[in-house]
Order: sequence, then structure tokens, then C-alpha cells
Amino acid sequence: MKRFVWRLQRVLEIKKKEEQKTRAELFELTERLAQRRGELLARQKMLESIIEGLTEGNPKKRLGEQEFFLRYSTTSDEQIRKLKDKKNELESQQRKKIAEVLKVRRFKEGLERLRVEAKIQFIKEQEKLEQKELDEGATISFVRKSRNREKTNE
Repeated sequence: MKRFVWRLQRVLEIKKKEEQKTRAELFELTERLAQRRGELLARQKMLESIIEGLTEGNPKKRLGEQEFFLRYSTTSDEQIRKLKDKKNELESQQRKKIAEVLKVRRFKEGLERLRVEAKIQFIKEQEKLEQKELDEGATISFVRKSRNREKTNE
């Protein structure tokens, strides 16, 4: 039987590699996003703990600490804002990458369906050819046997 060869196999392989690559990029983006979220939460928790510490402290000592905290808070707020901006940017990139992965996956799955259909069609055609050969062989065999019988009957 003839071997199945699909003309678009190379395209399918390229799309599979492209999907793997975009998935790896998406994974990397997701890791970076998780890291930024963790940094943001850590900074926010640190600020909350400092504020709680200020409210519980000695009133005389607290004024100096509050002054220091207020000077530091603008820098801290700026860092938090930058982290939020970076996090939002990464989330946007992540959404775009997810859309890209889904697009490549749909294309690849479409190619895979086409391949399956082409293989089924190929198998049907091969079975028809095989059946035709068997029928021709049976016909030839029948004709030979009938001729041999005619010759032996003469």
C-alpha cells in the first residue's frame, strides 16, 4: 500500500513549533506578572505595617516617626505607582499573548482536522484501488478457470 503523504505537513509542524514558542513566551510573561504582583503586595503590606506601628507607638516618639514616614511615603507611593504601571503593562501583554496563542492553536487545529480528513480520504481511495485489484484478479482467475474447463471438456 502506498504511504500517506500530506502536502501541508510542514506547515502543521511549523505551527506546532510556533504554538510552543508563544506558550513559552506566555509562561514567561505570567511569571514576570506574578513577580510584580508579589512585589506590589509586599510593598503595600510593608506600608500597612508601618502605619499600624505608628498608631501603636509612643505619642512623643510618634511625631518624629510620622514625619520620617511622610517624607518616605512619597517615594514609596511613586515606587508603588511604577509597579502598578508595570503590572498593568504586563497584563496587557499577557492578554495579547493569550490571543496570539489561541489564534495559532485554532489554525493548527484546523490543519490537524484537514490532515485527518485527507488521511481518511486517502485510506478510502487506497481501499477502492485494492478492491478494484482484487476484483480484477478474481475476474481473471474466473476467466482462466472457465477456459481451462472448456479446454478439458473438449
